[in-house]
Amino acid sequence: MTLSIATVLILLFLALVLFGTERIPIDVVTILVVIGLVLTRVLSPAEAFAGFGNDIIITISGLFILTGGLVKTGVVDLVGRRLHRVSGGSEFRLTVLIMFTAAACASVMKNTTTTAMFVPVVLGLAERTRVQPSKLLMPLAFGAILGGTCTLIGTSTNLAVSGAMTRYNLAPFTMFELTPVGIAIVAAGMLYMLLVGLRLLPARGNTDSLADAYHIREYMSEVVVLDTSPLVGQTLAEADLSQSLDLAVVGILRGKQGRVAPRADEKILAGDLLLVQGRIEDILRVKTEAGIEIKADFKLSDTDLEAGDLELFEAMVLRGSNLVGRTLKGTKFRERYGLTALAINRHGVALLSKLSMVSLRFGDVLLVQGRRAQVEHLATEGNLLLLEDVSERRGRVAKRPWALLAFTVFLVFSIFHPFGVPLSVAVLFGVLILLASRAVRSQEIYDMIDFRLIVLIAGMISFGTAMEKSGADTYLAGLIVNLVGGFGPYAVMGGFILLTIALTQPMSNQAAALVVLPVAIQTATQLGLNPRAFAVAVTYAASCSFLTPLEPACVLIYTPGRYRFFDFVKIGSLLTVAVFIIIVWLVPLRWPLR
Repeated sequence: MTLSIATVLILLFLALVLFGTERIPIDVVTILVVIGLVLTRVLSPAEAFAGFGNDIIITISGLFILTGGLVKTGVVDLVGRRLHRVSGGSEFRLTVLIMFTAAACASVMKNTTTTAMFVPVVLGLAERTRVQPSKLLMPLAFGAILGGTCTLIGTSTNLAVSGAMTRYNLAPFTMFELTPVGIAIVAAGMLYMLLVGLRLLPARGNTDSLADAYHIREYMSEVVVLDTSPLVGQTLAEADLSQSLDLAVVGILRGKQGRVAPRADEKILAGDLLLVQGRIEDILRVKTEAGIEIKADFKLSDTDLEAGDLELFEAMVLRGSNLVGRTLKGTKFRERYGLTALAINRHGVALLSKLSMVSLRFGDVLLVQGRRAQVEHLATEGNLLLLEDVSERRGRVAKRPWALLAFTVFLVFSIFHPFGVPLSVAVLFGVLILLASRAVRSQEIYDMIDFRLIVLIAGMISFGTAMEKSGADTYLAGLIVNLVGGFGPYAVMGGFILLTIALTQPMSNQAAALVVLPVAIQTATQLGLNPRAFAVAVTYAASCSFLTPLEPACVLIYTPGRYRFFDFVKIGSLLTVAVFIIIVWLVPLRWPLR
């Protein structure tokens, strides 16, 4: 083993560990790996940053904008409104329609985007049909993941692998090259979910009260401010009860005025009834010091939290949100957005103590009190996903034909290649149509692009160059050939499929595919097998992650569906086996191994 091979393998190991632990953001890890390749002289600066100039980066960025245009103009909401009418309230029929629609939409846009757009619609359908959300949300996410295997643009993983294949003298995927086997994967997945999965799905959700769902009754109390209280005359900001007493004031009841919104500049008066949030032991411990008395007969209901145009909302923190990694206090959430966070639900665990100091994560669900316009503003900015039925909300309906035209132009150019227009230019044609028609505003396009994913793909393409240049891919391929080469080509391919599936659990699908790809291609070459078949198998395997809720599409439905970690293990395991059999069986038929 040469020094350069050892260096690349050490960096690979460190990257896998950091990707899996997520202690450092994946884009930062990627940049550190690229810097390490330059400092160790494995790659020159030009080689290390060549991945950022790959045309696949333009293609993926453009697709983010095209799908954003469909969201802004309400195209997907229009589809969602039709589901309830067609299903007629039947749970089985509704599940079929949700999975089929999600798979169809995900075949032309990212599965994560599809899931995010349909979560509010499906929650609304669940409420109207009185079906538990847990019965519908997992089929939604799994349908979207399955549908992503059908076309080149179905997932960013497909595009990333396609862009990397040219480095190994393999032609990139065509638009529908993956479709035949992808359709078989969708069919197998839907049959499994409808015949077996539905019986295994838990029945959770549809809680009548949001206060019940977050167990706030155990943490809320109503207290009266005594005449002798030092709080009298102070504003809520000056009193700073969250810091001094570990309490949050979420409502004020004042004589004939009724409920008063707890603004930071609102003065506390004697006789005020304060609706406070905190641990019961904290309320009991400090009540004398603060000059407040607990109202013994207090019972909390949602109406106590909703007064006038104030309402309760559930909203999920999205990937790439300005809130991720920051605390409510650090973002000045109440002052900046005019909203009060009452509780945080993190994968089924309600966090109600010291909320202001909790570092928010992707997938956290906030129970917030405020005005609808303020919540929807945050949702429009891409910071939160409002977990309610938004199918009746009007988008830029007048611009809907332009969004459809832009996507159609992209598809036509990418399928038929008139005048030899490449995929990256085809997607830019579509983006120009959106901008010219103002279906998407120029200031919005950069918020639509997931730059973390862009950095990851670009960096891992460069890392693939390092593996090839150093000979690390040949070295690892030799080890695999010696270990399992004697078991036949199907066994070797199956081994790479299992390896890819295993790596997609702790790390992103794109990273797993781009790490395994060079080794799989080199192994196939050494064994005299078709490297394209191995590249395709790795692509399908990386796109199908059902075993844990760590897949982004699954993160989006984890908390709204009240799922537990083992729910995914139980239901996803058999689905993974079914997909594995389809890949091993059909890929060699479509792309012969020899």
